[in-house]
Amino acid sequence: MIWGILDYCGHLCAATGRPAEAVAMWAAHAALITFVDWPGDARNRKEPLRAARQALGPARARAAEQRGAAMSWATAAEYALLLTEHPGPRQTPAVGRLSARERELVRLVAQGRTDAQIAAELYISVRTVRSHLDRIRDKTGARRRADLTRLALAAELV
Repeated sequence: MIWGILDYCGHLCAATGRPAEAVAMWAAHAALITFVDWPGDARNRKEPLRAARQALGPARARAAEQRGAAMSWATAAEYALLLTEHPGPRQTPAVGRLSARERELVRLVAQGRTDAQIAAELYISVRTVRSHLDRIRDKTGARRRADLTRLALAAELV
């Protein structure tokens, strides 16, 4: 059922003037569905997707598509929640306080990687990954992996 939510969220973003978010949602939808897309759904998204890509231009549209295609189910669901919640007061992004390596870890967490997978990918120990994540949590106030995923999505690290 989440595949429908991703499609609907893309439509909501397109209708509310957020073309980059619409393109990212539809790219996540396309990357994550493992069955044939309903022809009616594909037809309904064709024009808004074309308009969103045109509004962004080729480079920004490609970046949004890559961001969406890289999302796991959990990241896409978190992104949909982030896009549809009431914005509230704007806060300064906590990502600005992170080093490049810490931002890389946050990106990998948001992509659904486990501590062991992150350690293997970055050629560091699992203990070092956990140490980095503890420092990241101290700097950002993000306590759960879902909080780190939201942080990555808000900062467009994913």
